[in-house]
Amino acid sequence: MVKRVSIAIGALAVSGGVAVAGDIAAGETVFKKCMTCHSKLGETAQNMLGPVLNGLKGRKSGSVPGYDYSDANKKSGIVWDEGTFKEYIKDPKAKIPGTKMVFPGIKNEKDADDLWSFIEQFGPDGKKK
Repeated sequence: MVKRVSIAIGALAVSGGVAVAGDIAAGETVFKKCMTCHSKLGETAQNMLGPVLNGLKGRKSGSVPGYDYSDANKKSGIVWDEGTFKEYIKDPKAKIPGTKMVFPGIKNEKDADDLWSFIEQFGPDGKKK
């Protein structure tokens, strides 16, 4: 009986669209793929070949002060959230044609979930929320 209830609860959670947060520690490992162009997140983060990613959630695309974005990125109208980020990180040039970001993408959904969980924990000031 307990097994049936567990299965029913699991099915209900999946069908109800219950989101499962990514693994922050795993996301930090995935982020190493990003560090060729982006600085480490946190209070000492700075623009490099790519912009600072602190405070990405809720930020308008192309708006980090001091970073030279492509016109495509500045005019994209994107406000970063989990869904938009996952679409972008899978294939940046497909999501924003003309972006300067040269990256093959992160195709694995779990890696993208984990990466988002890692990035979204940092506020605009670089402090963890």
